[in-house]
Amino acid sequence: MARHLQRHGHAVGRKRVRQLIARMGLAAVYQRPQTTVRHPEHRVWPYLLRGLVIDRPDQVWCADIAYIPMWRGFL
Repeated sequence: MARHLQRHGHAVGRKRVRQLIARMGLAAVYQRPQTTVRHPEHRVWPYLLRGLVIDRPDQVWCADIAYIPMWRGFL
């Protein structure tokens, strides 16, 4: 938006534009990842670490699932 206004001859910075957009309550409209919506037929797996005492290094490992934004949706 700041570049668009600058092209049309308005002397405005991107921080000022961001401040005004926030003050007006505007937000971008785009598809967000639906990470909490699960399919009703999918099985719910039990939490296997409940009640386990972790008392040494390398006893338990974990992994993180990252959502990578692509041109159309997420990977």
